[in-house]
Amino acid sequence: MEKIKSYFLFSREHRSGIFSLLILIIIVQIIYYLMKTTNYGNDNLNETDEEWLLVQDEIDSIKKSIVDEKYEIKPFNPNFITDYKGYMLGMSIEEIDRLHEYRKSGKFINSSKEFQEITKISDELLMKMQVNFKFPDWVTSKKSNPISYTKQNKEKIVPIDLNLATKEQIMKIYGIGDKISDIILKEKMKLGTFATIDQLQFIWGITPEIFEECKTAFFVSPNQNLNKIKINEASIKELAKFPYFNYAFAKEIVTYRSMNGVLSSIEDLAKINNCPLEKLKIIALYLEF
Repeated sequence: MEKIKSYFLFSREHRSGIFSLLILIIIVQIIYYLMKTTNYGNDNLNETDEEWLLVQDEIDSIKKSIVDEKYEIKPFNPNFITDYKGYMLGMSIEEIDRLHEYRKSGKFINSSKEFQEITKISDELLMKMQVNFKFPDWVTSKKSNPISYTKQNKEKIVPIDLNLATKEQIMKIYGIGDKISDIILKEKMKLGTFATIDQLQFIWGITPEIFEECKTAFFVSPNQNLNKIKINEASIKELAKFPYFNYAFAKEIVTYRSMNGVLSSIEDLAKINNCPLEKLKIIALYLEF
């Protein structure tokens, strides 16, 4: 026992050496910790700085492009100013609404002065806008005797069969230009033939006002030789070719047939998910149950 006890007895020199060693170890640990923390923080800071510099460069380039890019105003017919265009031109919401209300009555503006009277825009704004006003040729050619253009002033249109109408005849409708007339003719090619005049209202670019004009200018003869689809026999690929169906809905139809049997009426089609219900009456004309 005495031997063991003597083993743990240290002289003054030994105790001093042990204490110095402990102090040295602690100092080394502190230095190591500080160096590690400092380096880690610097690495993060550098990475963060680089990310912020990249973001800032991108923001600066966007700002520069916005400053450099000017809203280019091309000649336009003021009768067809949309909310967005009116805003970009500097019109207030009230002024745009006055224009739209006037157009809903079926009338058209035929001069800069009339535009100001309807919208109540300022003289300063009118001076900026009227430079780009572009009215139809028949309006500009009759400046010596200007009249307000209404539906009654139009040349009387003799209705023609929409399926026989040419591009030029379609473009006679006010508001239908080169692009929209091409879209109408392409839609007819996809379908084979139009079954009803109501199909025009689902074509891109045909506004409610233009559709009303089309109903007075065109008709669709009954008993058309429609390319009908045998809904209970057609494959997914064949169904997907129909302009009013997409591939996903064609797949739903085939799945419905496999689970529930044949579709006996258009009401069965309406039960299928994603069915275009707004076009259901038109779709029914092209189907054979």
